[in-house]
Amino acid sequence: MDIRVDPASTTPPFAQVRVQIIAMIASGALPTGTRLPPVRALATDLGLAANTVARVYKELEEARFVETRGRAGTFVSAGTDATRERAAAAAAEFARAMRDLGLEASDALDLARAALGNGSGR
Repeated sequence: MDIRVDPASTTPPFAQVRVQIIAMIASGALPTGTRLPPVRALATDLGLAANTVARVYKELEEARFVETRGRAGTFVSAGTDATRERAAAAAAEFARAMRDLGLEASDALDLARAALGNGSGR
C-alpha cells in the first residue's frame, strides 16, 4: 500500500493513515476482499507505533470499511454500503481539492465542519 505520513502535518498520523486507506477503498485501489498488511508490518513500514496502526484498523472496522478475521488478518469489507462508499469518494475528492489549493488539513477540516454545521467536529 502506498501510504505516506507527513510528520510536519498538524493532522495526527493515525488520521492521515485512516483517510488514505478510506480513499484507496473508495477509489477501488483496495477492492473488497483485499487483505491489509498486518498491524506490525504496516507500522514498521510507516515508522509508526503498532498501537497507532491498530487504532486505524479498529476505527476502520467500526465504520465497516474493513473486517478482521482473527488470525487470517484484516480485509476490505464487503459490508460497506453504497452511501458510505459515495461519502468516502466525496471525502477523498474534497481532500484532493484542499491539497490542490494548498490548505493545511486543519483548515480543510474547519471548512468541512462549518459546511456540515458542526464547528466541534463531533
